[in-house]
Amino acid sequence: MKKIIVFLSVLTLFSCSSERKAQYHYKKALKHGLKLIQDSDTIQIVSIDSIPIIVNDTIIWEKIITSKDTIVFFKNVYVPKTKWQTRIEYRYKTKILKQDVLKYKYIYREAKEKRKEVQLTKTKTNWSLFFWGFLAGFLTFLLLRFISKIYLPFK
Repeated sequence: MKKIIVFLSVLTLFSCSSERKAQYHYKKALKHGLKLIQDSDTIQIVSIDSIPIIVNDTIIWEKIITSKDTIVFFKNVYVPKTKWQTRIEYRYKTKILKQDVLKYKYIYREAKEKRKEVQLTKTKTNWSLFFWGFLAGFLTFLLLRFISKIYLPFK
């Protein structure tokens, strides 16, 4: 019997009490983005009432001003999103990414085609310039060789 009492007392001391559960859920909420805000503003609500008072067979309306203080929180606390909300956001983000990929794919393809066109036009002008330069160099070589044979025939 003593062992059972000791076991039950140890079990109740170290069990998951409501305070521990609250601590666990609080830490879990902090991990998921809960932000505690301790700023609050006080608003004073003023109301004007009128009460009828009878004086010497006449009714006089008297104004009474009452004020009440209320505490109003203006800032919102972040509430973690549900599983369905995160799924919808994820689908939306992936759709946007796919659209961006396709858009940039077509832009890249168009730029690549333009680059090919520019390279084709450059190669045509460069080959003609190369040909004329080679021809001018070859003619200069032949001319210098001919001149050297005329002036130095037995070298």
